[in-house]
Amino acid sequence: MWLACAALWLACAAAAWPQASPPLRVERIAEGVYWMQGGSGANTGVVIGRGEAAAIDAKTDAESARAMQAEIRKLTPNPVTTLILTHSDGDHVNGLAGFPRGLRIVAHGNTRKDMESAFSDPKMGGLLPYLPNETVEGSQRLNIGGVRIELLHFGPAHTQGDLVVYLPEKKVVFLGDLAFIGRDPLIHRHKNGTSLGLVRTLKEILALDAGTFIAGHAAPLKKADLQGLLSSIQEKQAKVRSLIQQGRSLEEVRTAFGAAPAPAAGGPRRPGFIEILYQDLGGK
Repeated sequence: MWLACAALWLACAAAAWPQASPPLRVERIAEGVYWMQGGSGANTGVVIGRGEAAAIDAKTDAESARAMQAEIRKLTPNPVTTLILTHSDGDHVNGLAGFPRGLRIVAHGNTRKDMESAFSDPKMGGLLPYLPNETVEGSQRLNIGGVRIELLHFGPAHTQGDLVVYLPEKKVVFLGDLAFIGRDPLIHRHKNGTSLGLVRTLKEILALDAGTFIAGHAAPLKKADLQGLLSSIQEKQAKVRSLIQQGRSLEEVRTAFGAAPAPAAGGPRRPGFIEILYQDLGGK
């Protein structure tokens, strides 16, 4: 009896205590280009040029951001002079407070707007000094110690401010959250994301001369992975469009895909991917 109680107490205590974030794992993608997984938050990237380096995305919290910088110091003595944000989600930007102030922080103009909105919460006020100080509207070219980086915006997709970070000489692309594997895409309607825009953006990405694609929540991807994702989305779009043309309701469309019924009206909620497809394709 005592052993059973002790085991139950330990199980409850383990559930109550916060779990430590996994350690950072660093993988070389190309000469001077690295991918980092682990810590708290999305995958991140590092580009090392002559005399300087750039980081891509900033983790969820300051502790993980500092751990990220410690790993960068193991790779190069060059200082991180530039931080590129692929979009505004907290698991990509809330670790900014772990970076020194005064960095060049580059993001799409809409990402800055979304960050301003989020950081207006008094609990997030400490991040206001880290708003992007350089914004991109269409595309922009950066030079990080001789390494060419192209920042590309193909319109709203996951959010209204997604940046694709393309290194043409390295044939590497950092995607942020434009690609999820093994699950439905995530579209933030509250940030003006759109499934139609995601399809357009994936087509543009596939047209790039690149072989390795780094997403925020997946192992490194190849073109075949992105093509499979695009085909899957297009198949779902075609099915939803056909059901709309048949006059099917949203709940009927959800049922056709085996999706759970929409929760009862009440508190705020974020629509699932099938519901977003239905809305984007003109369902009433």
